Amino acid sequence: MNIGEIAKLAGVSSAAVSRYFNNGYISEEKKEAIRKVVEETGYRPSVQAQTLRTKKTKMIGVILPKIDSASIGCMVAGILNVLNESGYQLLIADTQNNPEKELEYLSAFDEKQVDGIILIATIFTARHRKVLKGLNVPIVILGQELSGYYCVYHDDYHAMYNMTKLLLERGCRRLGYLGVTAKDKAVGTERYEGFCNAVTDNGFSNCRNYVVIADFTIDSGYEKAKELMEKYSELDGIVCATDEIAIGAMRYLKEQKKEIPGQILVTGHGDSDLGRVTTPTLTTVHYYYEKSGELAVGMLLDILSGKTLAVKEMKLGYEIVEKESSRVQKNSPV
Repeated sequence: MNIGEIAKLAGVSSAAVSRYFNNGYISEEKKEAIRKVVEETGYRPSVQAQTLRTKKTKMIGVILPKIDSASIGCMVAGILNVLNESGYQLLIADTQNNPEKELEYLSAFDEKQVDGIILIATIFTARHRKVLKGLNVPIVILGQELSGYYCVYHDDYHAMYNMTKLLLERGCRRLGYLGVTAKDKAVGTERYEGFCNAVTDNGFSNCRNYVVIADFTIDSGYEKAKELMEKYSELDGIVCATDEIAIGAMRYLKEQKKEIPGQILVTGHGDSDLGRVTTPTLTTVHYYYEKSGELAVGMLLDILSGKTLAVKEMKLGYEIVEKESSRVQKNSPV
């Protein structure tokens, strides 16, 4: 089967069939006639032929740090919510938190294997900036803010500021912080600065020193909570940069017979499913990850369609979700 034969069976022109497969405008009557023929014959247009003719692959490349992350999964779900109705397909590249792989995939995708890229970013080195500047296909950065680029990100600073303030309001006076590398601007730098400024603004600047840097895992949360508690005794609260770190910290504290929240309060970030089933349940921050994925791919599709975008950067809000791990009980020493 070819386009001419489909057109003859449907009683329309070849141009109408071409517009049908390329999401162009045709009347509903012609669209329905073509759809019936396509369904009856099982015809599928050649992707290779379409690419040669239109110079478009109808593919969107998504580069992400790790596929097993709950927050990343929600972002990808949001991307698919939009892409499934757009005629584009998704090509995923998992870097496994390797910045070198990130650069490799950016270069590979740029060689016209995709029409556009969504980068779920973690860090921006000088080499990253050089590669981004030289891209020939449009890119939208998701999860991080980078001046001069289209990006969708979250208000990490104020989320952590207000989470820290919550624990101070609950009576904590010696707060520890389990953070991540400062190379990650959103999770590492913005959240750390939110913590530091909150304790300083509320008269507890000494807490700025009670900090240990962890990796993005439960096991690291366990090990670094041990280090934090051994370095800075008598802590009455631990603020964590992610839910995974917080869950690891809670496991260590339980082993040390520390009552949560009776003796020490713990909070996370990310509102993961795992945090909802811990004992006690974890106080955390809910970010609109799925919505951010929808907005990012919507922005990219607008760029690809030639629309003029009024906004290059979108910063989304958050919601503090207080659960059992920060609810001070009566007669609690905290």
